[in-house]
Order: sequence, then structure tokens, then C-alpha cells
Amino acid sequence: MNFLFVLLALAALIIYLSIVVVQQGTVAVITIFGKYARVMGPGLNFKIPFIEMIYRRISIQNRSVELAFQAITADQANVNFKAMLVYSVLNQGEETIKNVAFKFIDEASFMQALIRTIEGSIRSFVATKRQSEILALRSEIIEHVKYQLDTLLESWGYHLTDLQLNDIAFDEVIMRSMAQVVASSNLKAAAENEGQALLITKTKAAEAEGNAIKISAEAEKTAAQLRGQGVALFREEVAKGMAESAKVMSEADLDASLILFSIWTEAVKHFAEASKGNVIFLDGSTDGMEKTMKQLMAIEKLNNVSETAAIAAPGSRPRNT
Repeated sequence: MNFLFVLLALAALIIYLSIVVVQQGTVAVITIFGKYARVMGPGLNFKIPFIEMIYRRISIQNRSVELAFQAITADQANVNFKAMLVYSVLNQGEETIKNVAFKFIDEASFMQALIRTIEGSIRSFVATKRQSEILALRSEIIEHVKYQLDTLLESWGYHLTDLQLNDIAFDEVIMRSMAQVVASSNLKAAAENEGQALLITKTKAAEAEGNAIKISAEAEKTAAQLRGQGVALFREEVAKGMAESAKVMSEADLDASLILFSIWTEAVKHFAEASKGNVIFLDGSTDGMEKTMKQLMAIEKLNNVSETAAIAAPGSRPRNT
């Protein structure tokens, strides 16, 4: 009875030791006397008790780690990086699992090698750039790291899923100097814009003034032409009126000099009405009047000569004085 009980207990123990449950997202590496034997997938599995041993359980899910390190640019500026690394096992192939299980002595050794490799790759890239270029090269840094690590990580059985540079910061002194550079650049741009605006304003004002002068000159020219035409018409009408008056007086056997006398008196009246002064100096003597009359008669004779010349040359217009 006791022997049967022992056999049952031993059988239960063997069955218990034979059953292996592997969680989803995980595989188990089995060794026989320390040598790789096979890989168990997720679910219920069986192994040979006391012969097959579970060497290591490996997660095939994505894993992440945060990094914080410092690099130096080509112009000797310190750059502080904070990054997040996402990685995973390359695939569930047997060779890949063997690399993951046996390349490193433990997980800590693998993490140290991975972090130091990424830091070295970023530092080598940053060392070739100047501090003013770093902030604009975030995506280029990530691509450089992935290009450098892809082959190496595949040989370890891993794949770099994502690398994010969450923060890129310089030392406080450099940040202040960069802020001053940006501020001075903004002030310079503002001054240049203000100068351009002032130049445009002055230019437009000069153009407007020039256009105004041009328009005023054109208007003055037009007014002068119109005044000239008005004077010419006035003289022409005066000549016609005088000619008609002279003709009428000649037919009535009257002296034509009366016309000139009438013109003289009208002129004197106009002087008196339109003058702004208080005194008008005119030669009112008989000799002065006779002299003035002779001058007016000479003008009349000159007009007659002009009319005669106009008649002799058809198509021409008489010149009025």
C-alpha cells in the first residue's frame, strides 16, 4: 500500500515537472545538459523531467528604455540628449531566438551594450556638426542611428523599432547666447523692414509730388494756351469792331480819330476803376493826348496793313497785335 502511494506520488511529480506553460508573447529556450535543444511557443508544452531544462524565457513583445546622455559638437558645445528607445526581438525564428538567448550573458549586459552603442553613434554624428545645426537635425540624427545599428542589432537577434529624441538642450550659457543671437537677428530684421518701409514711403511721396508738379505744369500750360487764345480772340473782335466803326463813321463823313478818342477815354475809365492805388499819373495835356492818339492811329494803320497782307495770301490768318 505504501509502495503504491509512493508510485502515485512519483508519477504526479513527473507529470508536474513535465508540464510547461509558456505565456503569450513569450518563448522558452530548452537545453539538454546545458546544450540548446529547442524552443517552446506560447501555451501548454511538455518536457522531459530532469533532462530538459528551461534555460531562459524570452519576451518577443516591444520593450522601451529611456536614455539621457551628453555629446559635444564640432565647435565644443555641450548638448544634452533625452531619448526613448523602442526595440523588440527580430522574429520568432530559431536562429534569432538562439542569438537572443546566447549572445549575452544576461539581459543587463545586452542593455548596456545597446545603450552605449546608441550613445556612441549619436556622439559621432554630433561631433561633425556645429551647435547652430543640431536643433534642425533631429530626424537626420535618428536616421543615422538606425542606419548604424540595424545590421548590428540583427546579429544580436533584435530590431530597433523606434528612436525618439524627446529633448535636445544646450548648457545654460549657450542657451542665453543663442537667445541673444535670435533677439539681435529679430531687431536687425525689424530695422531693415522699417528702413524699407521708410524708403517706400519717401519714394511714393516723391513720386506723388512729381506727379502733382507735372499735373500743375500741364494745367498751367493749358491755361496759358487758353489765355493766349482768349487774348487773340479779344484782339480779333476789337479789330473787327474798330473796322466796322471806322466804316460807319467814314460813310457818315466823320473823323475816324473819334474812335481812338473813345478808346482812350474808356482806357482811362478802366484805369480808374480797376486800379488798386489812390493816384493815377496820366499825361492829360493836349500834347500828351495828341501823342497818344498818334500812337493809336499807328496801331490802326498796322492792323490795316496786316489785313491787306492776309487778303493777298488766301488761307492765311491775319495777325492781331
